[in-house]
Amino acid sequence: MAQTPFGSPELKLEVDATPEETLVRCIGKMTYTSAGALQTELRKLIPETKRVVMDLAGMTYLDSFGLGVLAGAHLSAKRQQRQLKVINLSPQALQLIQVTRLTYLIE
Repeated sequence: MAQTPFGSPELKLEVDATPEETLVRCIGKMTYTSAGALQTELRKLIPETKRVVMDLAGMTYLDSFGLGVLAGAHLSAKRQQRQLKVINLSPQALQLIQVTRLTYLIE
């Protein structure tokens, strides 16, 4: 598996890819200023693999823009008959997902 780091000053992304699955580790804050970089990378990754797993263990903050990117990526993956899964959420991120009723992102 090749690991590729990318992202923005607020959010570092590490990608490990195999033909079957791509793991994206998010480290830092997923906010208005970093959501665009994440969205761009997810648009590239989704068509290239059957399944994208977003590991949020290293994510320290999630705002509505970051949540919007995750929801949009989930819908994009579904349209392309791919799967996007979000794992290892912080309590703050989990609460935001539950309050906004976007629990399909983590199921």
